[in-house]
Amino acid sequence: MRGKKLALALAVLVSVASLTACGGSKVAESSTNLPTVTGDQGMEPTISAPSGTPPTTLITKDIFEGTGSPAVAESTMTVHYTLMAWSTGKVVESSWTSGEPATFPLARVIAGWQQGIPGMKVGGRRLLVIPPDLGYGTAGGRSIGPNETLVFVVDAIAIA
Repeated sequence: MRGKKLALALAVLVSVASLTACGGSKVAESSTNLPTVTGDQGMEPTISAPSGTPPTTLITKDIFEGTGSPAVAESTMTVHYTLMAWSTGKVVESSWTSGEPATFPLARVIAGWQQGIPGMKVGGRRLLVIPPDLGYGTAGGRSIGPNETLVFVVDAIAIA
C-alpha cells in the first residue's frame, strides 16, 4: 500500500514538473515587448512604443496600486486615460490632452476594460493591452483601425 502511494506521489510530481517546464518555455518564446510606462503618479504618463507580435490575451499591469476599495464590475469610474495603437506606437486619444477625465459605468465600455479595470483602486495606474476581440474588433472605432491591439494606460481618479 505504501509503495503505491509513493509511486502515485512521484507520478504527480513528474507531471507537475513537466507542465511547469512547458509553461516556462512558452513565455520564453514570446516575441512581445510590452510598452514601458513612466511618469509621476497623478501626472500624464509617457508610454514607449510596443514591439513584436501583440499578445492575443488581455494583459494588465499595475504601475501604481492606489488605495481604498477596489473597482468592481458594477462600478462607475472617473479616470484619465491614454490610448495607443499597438501597430503604430502612436497615441490616438488621451483625456490628459483634453484636460477632462472621463466618467462612465464599467458595464458600458469595451470588454477589455470590463475585464481589466476591476481591482483598480483610486490613485492607481494600470497598463492594459487589449486584443482586438476584447476591443473594437474587425470594425475598428473612432481613430482605431480594424483588428487593432489597444494599449491603454488608465489612472483611477474616483470609483463609485
